[in-house]
Amino acid sequence: MESLSPAIGQKAILRYTTTYSYHDLFLSSVRLRTVRNPNRVSRRLRIRVQAKSGAFENSAAGGGCIDFSDPNWKLKYQREFEARFNIPHITDVFPDAVEYPSTFCLKMRTPVSEEFAEGYPSDEKWHGYINNNDRVLLKVINYSSPTSAGAECIDPNCSWVEQWVHRAGPREKIYFKPEEVKAAIVTCGGLCPGLNDVIRHIVITLEIYGVKKIVGIPFGYRGFSEKDLAEMPLSRKVVQNIHLSGGSLLGVSRGGPKVSDIVDSIQERGINMLFVLGGNGTHAGANAIHDECRKRRMKVAVVGVPKTIDNDIMLMDKTFGFDTAVEEAQRAINSAYIEAHSAYHGIGIVKLMGRSSGFIAMQASLASGQIDICLIPEVPFNLHGPHRVLRHLKYLLETKGSAVVCAAEGAGQDFLEKTNAKDASGNAVLGDIGVYLQQEIKKYFKEMGETSDVKYIDPTYMIRACRANASDGILCTVLGQNAVHGAFAGYSGITVGICNTHYVYFPIPEVISKPRVVDPNSRMWHRCLTSTGQPDFL
Repeated sequence: MESLSPAIGQKAILRYTTTYSYHDLFLSSVRLRTVRNPNRVSRRLRIRVQAKSGAFENSAAGGGCIDFSDPNWKLKYQREFEARFNIPHITDVFPDAVEYPSTFCLKMRTPVSEEFAEGYPSDEKWHGYINNNDRVLLKVINYSSPTSAGAECIDPNCSWVEQWVHRAGPREKIYFKPEEVKAAIVTCGGLCPGLNDVIRHIVITLEIYGVKKIVGIPFGYRGFSEKDLAEMPLSRKVVQNIHLSGGSLLGVSRGGPKVSDIVDSIQERGINMLFVLGGNGTHAGANAIHDECRKRRMKVAVVGVPKTIDNDIMLMDKTFGFDTAVEEAQRAINSAYIEAHSAYHGIGIVKLMGRSSGFIAMQASLASGQIDICLIPEVPFNLHGPHRVLRHLKYLLETKGSAVVCAAEGAGQDFLEKTNAKDASGNAVLGDIGVYLQQEIKKYFKEMGETSDVKYIDPTYMIRACRANASDGILCTVLGQNAVHGAFAGYSGITVGICNTHYVYFPIPEVISKPRVVDPNSRMWHRCLTSTGQPDFL
């Protein structure tokens, strides 16, 4: 089994297979196929009707072909979808697993102790539990045409097909005795606003259930193998105020040991609940840990909480840290605007996070109202020539006297020299598009014999280190609570997220199948173009 190092944080696009196995980063039985340039892949569904067979290929429908001449195709599709989104449960491996009345009841404040080993008290029936059969609708728009903005269609007629996912929340029955639980929390990848908030509420919710043994694994998956990194005991007293500062109480790192070594460590430490905070690569690691625990018949619940400041996790409305990043980006954009507006022929450049997705740059541009050009990885552009970036900047200086450019870090990488360097997670080390733009702009106006004053601002690490704002604070609170509810309910190999304003559980393979990117056909990108007034730079 391979090390986690090349996989953690990797923004690879994994093609669906007929067995729906996406963790081929770790398991040799399934082949990994990586798209050469994921930055140019749009989320818009590419519909292809095969004239001879009448079959249809859909990048979001499981990779298989659907025969639309079959009158039951919709029912078959829904059954296939339900099978894919069915979330793993402890009873899949331990069919005789004992269930207990939940110790989580907001009407019951009796402390849980060993005297309740055979059952737990409840003063009265509480109607605050989620039924296991509750579902949330994944898609809520009934597109009437494949040509509608942002349309995601399953068949050429854009038929409405219901897609339901599991609702998150506390269950009436639990599959772990709180006094026997040892829970561990690990934070992987880079920093992100809200990490401490999630840690805090996982700990608080665990204690409400009655868990006494809670530990933090320091510095990501690395903490499972490094002998000099001791696990950190956690309690409400320890985490009470950690949300008041940014960063992670547990520290972060990329890469890590082999999956088998991590599971060995979990077994040795007696951990039976593992909460993993991280992005696509981290979740791929969590799914591999879940599979290895099942293979060894270990009763361990592995639950993920999606952490990516780029907002590039599939199927979710947003991930924590994103709102804070957009809000903090306003400071940098405003500074760039003031610098540009105050100078003769001033141009301000702001580079924001977004390796393969431009959500932060797009939303920050919309929020500020000060951006004239927004460049994102999903939309190719050219610098030179009529109607291109540099000519548009010249027009802006002639008409407005100044201009502000916002670029996602992954934008325009085709212009930059490839180094083939990788970070500890296996991510390609990107060139600095901000510096490149600054140099090209200065060069262009100098050759034109015109004056330009170009200022470049990169606020990346200032944004990553911020504490979460109020919106993200609420999101982190609920995600942390629902992660614990899912573990106690006996689910494993899942992640928690927000979908159409409701909190849900997804099977991890579905959210790591590929990175979420901005759809150039979406209404939000159209709104951004309306706000900036920029042309197509092609």
